[in-house]
Amino acid sequence: MKTKKSILLLAVMSFFGLANLNAQNQKIAYVDSDYILENIPEYGDAQEEINQLSKKWEKEITALFQEAQELDREYQAESVLLSEDQKRKKKEAITAKRQEAENLRMQYYGPEGELFTKRTELIQPIQEKVYNAINQVALTKNYAFVFDKAAGTSMLYCNEKNDISDEILDEIGNVMQTVRREDRKKN
Repeated sequence: MKTKKSILLLAVMSFFGLANLNAQNQKIAYVDSDYILENIPEYGDAQEEINQLSKKWEKEITALFQEAQELDREYQAESVLLSEDQKRKKKEAITAKRQEAENLRMQYYGPEGELFTKRTELIQPIQEKVYNAINQVALTKNYAFVFDKAAGTSMLYCNEKNDISDEILDEIGNVMQTVRREDRKKN
């Protein structure tokens, strides 16, 4: 009976010893996705296109709300002279204009809106390239884990030698216009 317990204890200790040894041999790295995206020209172009569309759409929506405000001001100024039927029609026109503006806002900015669609169309291919590059570098360099420092992952300590962001940019092939962190530090 004692030998079975001894063998079982030895097996458990061996298992935890090997698991601990394996954990010590795992390589961990991190990337800064904000840094990576800032150094991909296509991403900047996509962001600029989205910003321009958003400004255009915001002007359209603001114009509709201003029309509703103007109708409301006119109503307030004329209300004492209007019949109940005319008041009701003016209020309905104001409400319809506000609703038109809200509908347009939802069309552009809603969960299934044009902004969401445009972001998906322009940004998703870039994100896929970054993801594929991270996977390729991680496989090539035999990293067990790669964390994203910019995505809200808390890190109490990170040694900059584990930052593989420049390698990701190299893998993507968009580093012609970038300055690597090492070069920035030298200057």
